[in-house]
Amino acid sequence: MRRGKLRIYLGSAPGVGKTYAMLSEAHRRIERGTDCVVGFLEHHNRPRTEVMLHGLEMTPRREIAYRDSTFTEMDVDALLARRPAVALVDELAHTNVPGSRNAKRWQDVEELLKAGIDVVTTVNIQHLESLGDVVESITGVRQRETVPDEVVRRADQIELVDMSPQALRRRMAHGNIYKPDRVDAALSNYFRPGNLTALRELALLWVADRVDEYLQEYRGEHNIRSTWQARERIVVGLTGGPEGRTLIRRAARLAEKGAGGEVLAVYIAASDGLSSASPKELAAQRTLVEDLGGTFHHVIGDDVPHALLEFARGVNATQIVLGVSRRRPWQYVFGPGVSATVAVESGPDLDVHMVTHDAAARGRSLPVARGARLGRSRLIWGWLTGVVGPALLTLLLHEGVPELGLANDMLLFLTFTVAAALLGGLLPALASAAFGSLLLNYFFTPPLYQLTISDPRNIVAISIFVGVAVSVASVVDLAARRTHQAARLRAESEILSFLAGSILRGEDSLDALLERLRETFAMRSVALLERADELAPWTTAATIGTDPVSRPEDADVDMPIGENMALALSGRVLPAEDRRVLGAFAAQAAVVLDRQRLVDQAGKARELAEGNRIRTALLAAVSHDLRTPLAGIKASVTSLRSDDVEWSEEDRAELLGGIEEGADRLAALIGNLLDMSRLNTGSVVPLIRETDLDEVVPMALGSVPDDSVELDIPETLPMVAVDRGLLERVVANVVENAVKYSPQGRPVHVAASSLLDRVELRVVDRGPGVPDEAKDRIFEPFQRHGDAPRGAGVGLGLAVARGFTEAIGGTLTAEDTPGGGLTMVLTLPTAGDTPPAAPELPASVVT
Repeated sequence: MRRGKLRIYLGSAPGVGKTYAMLSEAHRRIERGTDCVVGFLEHHNRPRTEVMLHGLEMTPRREIAYRDSTFTEMDVDALLARRPAVALVDELAHTNVPGSRNAKRWQDVEELLKAGIDVVTTVNIQHLESLGDVVESITGVRQRETVPDEVVRRADQIELVDMSPQALRRRMAHGNIYKPDRVDAALSNYFRPGNLTALRELALLWVADRVDEYLQEYRGEHNIRSTWQARERIVVGLTGGPEGRTLIRRAARLAEKGAGGEVLAVYIAASDGLSSASPKELAAQRTLVEDLGGTFHHVIGDDVPHALLEFARGVNATQIVLGVSRRRPWQYVFGPGVSATVAVESGPDLDVHMVTHDAAARGRSLPVARGARLGRSRLIWGWLTGVVGPALLTLLLHEGVPELGLANDMLLFLTFTVAAALLGGLLPALASAAFGSLLLNYFFTPPLYQLTISDPRNIVAISIFVGVAVSVASVVDLAARRTHQAARLRAESEILSFLAGSILRGEDSLDALLERLRETFAMRSVALLERADELAPWTTAATIGTDPVSRPEDADVDMPIGENMALALSGRVLPAEDRRVLGAFAAQAAVVLDRQRLVDQAGKARELAEGNRIRTALLAAVSHDLRTPLAGIKASVTSLRSDDVEWSEEDRAELLGGIEEGADRLAALIGNLLDMSRLNTGSVVPLIRETDLDEVVPMALGSVPDDSVELDIPETLPMVAVDRGLLERVVANVVENAVKYSPQGRPVHVAASSLLDRVELRVVDRGPGVPDEAKDRIFEPFQRHGDAPRGAGVGLGLAVARGFTEAIGGTLTAEDTPGGGLTMVLTLPTAGDTPPAAPELPASVVT
């Protein structure tokens, strides 16, 4: 049984006319005598769609009960039994009601196709599964009903039902799509012009790609190798040289001139893996072509012109962009070059653009890079060994050594050729082989002192010598190059390992990374630059070194990181082969910068969360802790003003005492709240002065009973450099907290001692103590340990005390008291020989 054919009407949004087009197609087929049935269709009460249903056979729907409700779905069994030639099935992405034959309607359609029934259906671009995230970012609406892209791609025909956004909005305004009460909301939300334009472009691009797939399949099936210029495809041939970026930008400009132009950059690599191309430069060019909307391809092929043309014809390219050869004029004796060969063999269906650039006719970079790797001294020694060595050997053999025979002479000359290859590379070795063969011919091969050979065996010997010399020199040079490559790759792997390790270790010091980058490449300065968009000026995110640049174009080396970030290095121009490692550093720098900003944002978020927590606790404190003394004051005042009761002097004094106690408690609570607010806003500016501790501590004990504290403050203590007012508040809060938790009859012990350049004040109580895990928590705002009564305060005393202590340069910590209890240790700096100058304070700051 043949499989049915699937035809899909694809639209960019609801209301463009997919269902209407499907029904029109049904009427045309019926007029041609085709058995056509409507399997499922939703007309959404649109009058013109309802009219199109007249004259069409409709299959009854299947009723399904679900959650005390009845729903209708397409009856697949009825359609299979009816077996029409064509079935119309609307809304391909629809999800069926639980209890249906299949979970999704596209699965129902698949059954119909397998049964040999042709299906005509509809779907919107936003329902394609791969485009769900894209559509959500455009419209803000997540499509829950989707259909796999492969289902749509397998369709035999896909027809785009298109309508301009303005026409669609007019249809909406006229009430042709939704009911009048929904029109305004739809026009101002989903059906905004920007949304509709973006969805329309998405649908057009998707269909264009599908058309391109059809074209490729057709050309492959019919073995068509010539180019069909249905769409501008521009192939850029890259060599890994510095001209690649110029070629990519030129190709991008060519592509912009034609609608739908596409840029494909391709690098042809030799099958043996050896190449003169710079991986770093290729990585930079890959980034550039991708940033410009093109694609990068890596192709293996020993015959570069043939491989490039095969690739271009394989992708149905219309143009090839190549750079003018970097070879010097005399190098053309070895052949016409890649550019000229491609231009000759491209044929009439491929246009070849030859683009000039700064590196044109300046020589290939490989010999220069090779010499740069070996160093000038090794090159000189290589040439001396390869040229002077055979000359001295000839003089020695000819004048001072008895005849050794031609075979031995050749071995000695071969020694100098191998030595030249080891020292200077391939070129000195080839020169040594050529020069040595001439010397052998002239001085050691009969007839002597003539560049002729009479004995054919000597011709064979000389030829073998030249062949062996060239072969040995090539092998030695290849081994030397691979050794150099291995050493360089090892160094690169160490650097990349360092970068990977820093990521795993979570190191986030951007300055340290840039300093490592500067040291690695011996640069004068390194700057990480960024900008908000392409039109915004560059700003400096981080710099290391002297005289950093402020723009990438001013740097000796710049490495782009995306579109709006770049790494700029000053000091020297780096070789192309270093750019891959530089790219890794650049990517890591961007990651570290993002991480630092995320850490800063997290810190700000924690501050906001802490502020919210403090505000919440403050509301709780105001609602309870401040209300309690207010209620006591209110009750006492009401009692005193009552005319119904005659209060005795004793009762009156007790009520007044309650009022005074409540007012004192309110004053203390409000004072702590104000102090905490000053700490949070950073408005606490201490006035540091030399102060005697034995003058401040007694004054701080005015709010506790006289017999609740024992003082031990020696008069011989050195003076401390503190703010007198802040220190008094610190001692008062700490002592009050200790007295609150100290048992009845066990006074709090306050003692001071000196230790080097610090003075310690220890407040010791014999209360229940605090577990180790809670010792830091008791210094947080609105924290009260254990079963402290609700009316005992809002839990700000110790938080204010620690904040003020840190403001005056001291520390406040909690320790266990031997035998039980808690000891608060206040450490203060001693005063120096010269008291610090008083800071200039705003008039509003009061300590």
